[in-house]
Amino acid sequence: MAKSTVKLLFFIAPFPSSFRLRNLNTTAVARTLTCSCSFTTSASKRYDKNRKHKDAKLVVVSEKKRTRSPKELHEDTAQLYADGTAAHIPVMLGEVLDVFSSFSSSSKPLRSFVDCTVGAAGHSAAIIEAHPELKLYVGMDVDTVAHEKARARIDDILHGDSCSPTSDVKTHTILKNFRHIKSVLSEVDEKLLDTGVDGILMDLGMSSMQVNDPERGFSVLGDGPLDMRMDPQASLKAEDILNSWPDTELGRVLREYGEESNWRALQNKIAKARLHGGLHTTGELVDLIQNATPWRRGGRQGWIKTATRVFQALRIAVNDELKTLEDSLYSCFDCLAPGGRLAVISFHSLEDRIVKKTFLDIINSNEGDGDEEERRKTERKKMGNEDDENEAWIRQMVGGCRGIILTKRPITPSVEEERLNRRCRSAKLRVIQKLER
Repeated sequence: MAKSTVKLLFFIAPFPSSFRLRNLNTTAVARTLTCSCSFTTSASKRYDKNRKHKDAKLVVVSEKKRTRSPKELHEDTAQLYADGTAAHIPVMLGEVLDVFSSFSSSSKPLRSFVDCTVGAAGHSAAIIEAHPELKLYVGMDVDTVAHEKARARIDDILHGDSCSPTSDVKTHTILKNFRHIKSVLSEVDEKLLDTGVDGILMDLGMSSMQVNDPERGFSVLGDGPLDMRMDPQASLKAEDILNSWPDTELGRVLREYGEESNWRALQNKIAKARLHGGLHTTGELVDLIQNATPWRRGGRQGWIKTATRVFQALRIAVNDELKTLEDSLYSCFDCLAPGGRLAVISFHSLEDRIVKKTFLDIINSNEGDGDEEERRKTERKKMGNEDDENEAWIRQMVGGCRGIILTKRPITPSVEEERLNRRCRSAKLRVIQKLER
């Protein structure tokens, strides 16, 4: 009877008769469960060419470690500093305010501040209102529409009821890329390059008013010209890259800037499209991506992730974003006053990788003498003795000869902020502080 039962159960089981389960290992460590098994079956032979080993492994891992911000974000606060249409909400606003709330042990006031990517002026508006002691504000943006909106909004703040009546801040909104920060500061005040500024913010994300405008060509959901220029005065467009760049260079852009594994198929599809007049609208590019996405990768239902990576790659190439970012990080740090802070919000791994690497290079770029090393240790000790609850989330310090990285791991948005603003999900905040003399 027992043998018959075993045969019956094996017969009705949803596995083929040749299935043999061996070496089943289950390990539970903390919240991580790992299961591995090896089996031989005629059906599995079809997949031998797609894996290096015949042992099939199933791994269930917990969510990767991340330093989530504990800040609470209320919807009213988020909407208060959104742009006029409430379409663009400043990312990690509370965390940015905490970064510039005080400096080192002296808690010196924020007297000068530069917003390198002013956008809709959400962060800038909050900084100006939170710091009545502010004497100088400089906002920069390469986008003409964002520049005009930011200037109008800052003027409204200064002449409204929200700004302190004793505030005598001088504001400058400059239509230039942040790569020109040194020349901009020298034009504002020739002494600034010597004295430095107390705070600099770089928000590398795109404004919603740029994404939502189909004429700019940034969104995969709209249909407009293949433009993607941050600076409308620039000459290179995404259309030029797709229709005239060499195939090998186009493939490199998709592979390196988009981190797209299916880049070769996309490169071939684009090359064929050139024979029929090329690509001229975002809709045509999206259709090509949909047709080039294999069904095993989600097919037409999974095309949007591939399209997002392709659009990212083209945007980076059009605006030379990565080289500009790396060069500008060094320039921004040079423009800081002793004890000043530079905060950078990135939105994809390529940007965050550059910020992390550059910060590490900055703090260790010069060998310090004994006095300088002692001063660095003293500064870190003072910062470690601070009891400011607002800065409790940046207690992961990495010290160097020129500065201190306050965020060994990047800070990511809180769960509450992700619920209110889905576009902030990939944001990462890193902060570096210049050593005091």
